[in-house]
Amino acid sequence: MKRSRRFATASLAALLVASAGATELVYTPVNPSFGGSPLNGAWLLGNAQAQDDHKDPDALDRSALSGSALERFTSQLESRLLSQMLSNIEQGKEGVLTTDDFIIHILNDELGNLTVNITDKLTGEVSEIIVNGYSDYR
Repeated sequence: MKRSRRFATASLAALLVASAGATELVYTPVNPSFGGSPLNGAWLLGNAQAQDDHKDPDALDRSALSGSALERFTSQLESRLLSQMLSNIEQGKEGVLTTDDFIIHILNDELGNLTVNITDKLTGEVSEIIVNGYSDYR
């Protein structure tokens, strides 16, 4: 009996000593809008978007805007040809690129000016871009 009483007293003392080392709980917000770490913002947004199953009826359908594979290929090819023409200007070569919508004429005159004339085939409107001193940068 004395042994069990000693054990109970020792257990109670150990329990009191262990609880004396505890500290109070402090709330730390997670959301950066309410004082949490700004590093949590992207994670919270990602989780919210992953759970969002509502679709905006007024939103644009991005898949319809991308066009067909042929249209994307044509666009990339035109971009590549235009880039090649601009690279050829450094070697003194002029160039003309005709697309479905535009005629683009690139030339480098004797004064060192790079001139790009863009003609809209539909309206006939001409836009001219002149870069002065282009030859100084070669």
